[in-house]
Amino acid sequence: MTDRSAVLDHYYLDCRCMVLELAAALDRHDRAPAAPSGAQHADDRLALLHQAIQILAVPSAQPDRAARILQLLSDPVG
Repeated sequence: MTDRSAVLDHYYLDCRCMVLELAAALDRHDRAPAAPSGAQHADDRLALLHQAIQILAVPSAQPDRAARILQLLSDPVG
């Protein structure tokens, strides 16, 4: 099994890129003009992204962040 340092060595630059992409997308959203009345769908998606970021931001003894975020962003069945 690969140790934690090796995992960071391998994935750090990719993760850095993804975090910067997310920050840039949120910046573009914040700079854009407000949506017309009734555009609640976009607000719900933004709230979900913020919840996902919170999951990522908290150190965890359980390596299940990806599963929790997939569950959060999945459409409910039924």
